[in-house]
Amino acid sequence: MTNRIKIASYPFPLRIVIFLWILLSIWLPLAAPIYLLVKDSNLATILTMALLFTEFLFLVRIWGKQVYGQTQLLKSYGLINTRKNGFELLIGLAIGLLVTFSLFGVQGLFGLVAWQNSDNLRRIIAEGLLSALGVGFAEELVFRGWLLDELQRDYNYRISLWANSLVFALSHFIKPVAAMLGSWPQFPGLLLLGLILVWGKRSRQNRLGLSIGLHAGLVWGYYTINIGQLVRYSGSVPDWVTGVNGNPLAGAIGLLFLSVLALGMRKMSQQSKGL
Repeated sequence: MTNRIKIASYPFPLRIVIFLWILLSIWLPLAAPIYLLVKDSNLATILTMALLFTEFLFLVRIWGKQVYGQTQLLKSYGLINTRKNGFELLIGLAIGLLVTFSLFGVQGLFGLVAWQNSDNLRRIIAEGLLSALGVGFAEELVFRGWLLDELQRDYNYRISLWANSLVFALSHFIKPVAAMLGSWPQFPGLLLLGLILVWGKRSRQNRLGLSIGLHAGLVWGYYTINIGQLVRYSGSVPDWVTGVNGNPLAGAIGLLFLSVLALGMRKMSQQSKGL
């Protein structure tokens, strides 16, 4: 009990460091052999990230019980097995898809992209859905679940919102310096997406379903269009308009669509808060 109270009373940065140190000390000895033995770098990354997330789920349960005296910490994060949460996930998935295809549809109307046929589209759609649900579930549980919960224990509504979104955006730049510099135009879009996903959760009384669905829907839509090569850019406008390196998060049009979505999520969050 003494250790529990002691750690729980530590400031947010120290609690995060302790949690991550424990997580990595468990993960690294198991991940290192995978990187050494598996020759396919993509497969090695998938295996080690799956291992890391599995260990995260295991550690969170222990963390909740030993540090905060909570046996259902995942539920307090918003991971609730209810019909309402599942329905909100489907709504978020639909909104994410609608935003993504509307974005490219508008570009098509203005002649900025041309739509194309694609081989194996059904397979790509199925693969994209599975990948998107995995990414949406994992990232939302980590960022809008664990991290947001830790922030809200120490900070107010506004600080937690912006700190969570900032860390979410910066986490996507943990890569070699050359790759990081090449992808920096994505930062504003990622920051805005982080705000959207926090507002989405708060608009649903802190259930995670809508945020998971929104995240997955955006990923699924872009995966289908990108991997399926459904559009070809005309090159009639600079890349910063449509998206640097073809990434809509790094373009003015993508930011415009995200801004509209952000306004909607913010309004819903404010209405929920006022209830």
